[in-house]
Amino acid sequence: MRTLDNAIVTCAVTGAIHVPTMSPYLPITPDKIVEEAVVAADAGASIVHLHVRDPETGEPTSDLELFRSVAERVKDRCDAVIQLTTGGAPTMSVEERTAVVPELEPEMASCNMGSINFGLYPILDAFDEFEYEWETEYLEGSRDLIFPNTFESLEKIIPMFQSYGTMPELEVYDVGHLYNAKHFVDRGILETPIHIQFVMGIHGGISADHDHLLHLVDTAEKLFGDDFSYSVIGAGRMQMALGTTAVNMGGNARVGLEDSLYIRKGELAESNAQQVEKMVELTREVSGRDVASPEEGRSFLGLKGQDNVAF
Repeated sequence: MRTLDNAIVTCAVTGAIHVPTMSPYLPITPDKIVEEAVVAADAGASIVHLHVRDPETGEPTSDLELFRSVAERVKDRCDAVIQLTTGGAPTMSVEERTAVVPELEPEMASCNMGSINFGLYPILDAFDEFEYEWETEYLEGSRDLIFPNTFESLEKIIPMFQSYGTMPELEVYDVGHLYNAKHFVDRGILETPIHIQFVMGIHGGISADHDHLLHLVDTAEKLFGDDFSYSVIGAGRMQMALGTTAVNMGGNARVGLEDSLYIRKGELAESNAQQVEKMVELTREVSGRDVASPEEGRSFLGLKGQDNVAF
C-alpha cells in the first residue's frame, strides 16, 4: 500500500435527500455549493467532491453548465483538488453521468467499479415529510433499482478518463469491485498506481464496520501490493469512526454532508466545514499524522494540476 506522511481529507459537499427537520444545511443552489466547497477547503479538505442539483427542485442533475459554473468558481477561490462525480444518481444513464469528464477534463473524478443494488428506500420508514415532491418517488423507486456499472461500460469509461488526463478515484462498494479493478489492471486498461475509495454503509453494498474495512484493505494489498492508496467513506453514523481508523492505518478519509448529516450522535452538523475540522482534529490527535495540503495530495496522487483542466 502506498502511504503519505500526511492524510488526505476529502469533503463530499452535496447531500441527497432533504428532510426539513433533519437537513437544513444541505447546499442546493450553485452559490451555496461553491461556498460550502470553499469553506471546507479552508478548513483543511485537500479534495472537494462535487455533485450539482437543480436549484429549483433540489433534484440530482448532470447539467454540464451547472458543473462548469460551480467548478470554475471553486477553482477561482481555493486550490483544493476539484473532484467531479460520475456517479450522479443511479437513475441516470452511464453516458449522462460521465459526460462531465470530456467536457471539463477535471484533475480527478469518481469512477464506480461495479453494479450494485442501491437501496435508499429505508429512509421512507424514518421520516414522514420531505422537502421536494420528487423525493418520495425517488426513494420508493430504489427498491427495484440497480446502479449499473458493467464491464462493457468500464471498458469505455476508464480509457476516457486517461485520454483527458483525469485520474479515476475507484469507488468500491464491495469486495468484488476490487477484483473488477484487478481485472482491468491485468488487461492493461487501468494504469497503476490506483486510488480507491471504499464506500461503506450503502444498502446493497458492504456494511460500515471496522472488520469489513480491514478485510477490504487486506484484499487490496493482496491484489495490488504497493500499487494502491485508499480513502474511506463511512456512510451515516460510522463516518468519523471509520475515517479515524483509516487515517490511523495509513489511509485517508472522506467526510461531508453527502455521507452523513451529523457531527456527533444526536447533533446535526451545521456545515461541511465543521465535519472537515473534526476529521482534521481526529487525524492529528489519534494518528499523529497531519493533514495533506492540496499540493501534497496532487503530488502523491500524480494529478495534472489546476492549470490543465478545461474550466
